[in-house]
Amino acid sequence: MTIALRKQLELQPTRHETSFGPFKLLHALPWLILAAAMRVIAFGGGGVALPAIIIADISVLLAFFATAQRSIEAAGGQSSLGELTMGEQFKLSFAIFWRIALLMIAVTVATTLAGQTTSARHLMSGLDGMAFDQFTHLGRFWSAWIAALVLLMIVRAERNDGRIALFAAIAEFARRGLWLGGAVIVLGLLNIALGFGQEFVRSAIWSFWQTSAASQFTKNLIYFCFIFSFAMLRLWLTLTILTLGLRQSYVRAD
Repeated sequence: MTIALRKQLELQPTRHETSFGPFKLLHALPWLILAAAMRVIAFGGGGVALPAIIIADISVLLAFFATAQRSIEAAGGQSSLGELTMGEQFKLSFAIFWRIALLMIAVTVATTLAGQTTSARHLMSGLDGMAFDQFTHLGRFWSAWIAALVLLMIVRAERNDGRIALFAAIAEFARRGLWLGGAVIVLGLLNIALGFGQEFVRSAIWSFWQTSAASQFTKNLIYFCFIFSFAMLRLWLTLTILTLGLRQSYVRAD
């Protein structure tokens, strides 16, 4: 591994690793369950919708952190994400959340003013779309780019004593645009393919629900596996592709 890559992806552990007990092999699942529950609450509308959306997005970020650690290590680097305390993880996730939220609001407003109202409202699902399916192709590419920025902010935070900088991450994305931009395009295309695949499976499950004599528990279990299998698959693909793109950008820069 190159020295530059080590500087970006390596930090020596100093604290005990946060454990998820029986979810050790499915490290992102607890956060995805919480995110899914909050999405259902938000869909109901009312005064709880906005807090539920915020909690859901932060939960997706926490699932992203858990997956990022494994992806960085799989790419040959080392990460201190697993050594962060729960409080530090929440602090980091909230710091990233409000910066990305402001970015999403700004882009949504600009898109609305440009007359693309239908597409604009889906841009607010940029963080959510890192794990759960977006509704438009534009939204799927948007979520891929948001994921790249989040990864860059995490890597920069490890290098700069936990400091989060959105504009610095955007500037670094521009510098590494050849490889990271290519990774975002590949990820966007995969998100589109996953969207079609998820819709096909969803239709099959709906048909099963309408015609099967299986118990309600069995039907619910199948639906549970469907939702979280695609969410975890989308997260793994997102981090794997972006981490490889980031790694190649370091290697080619030497």
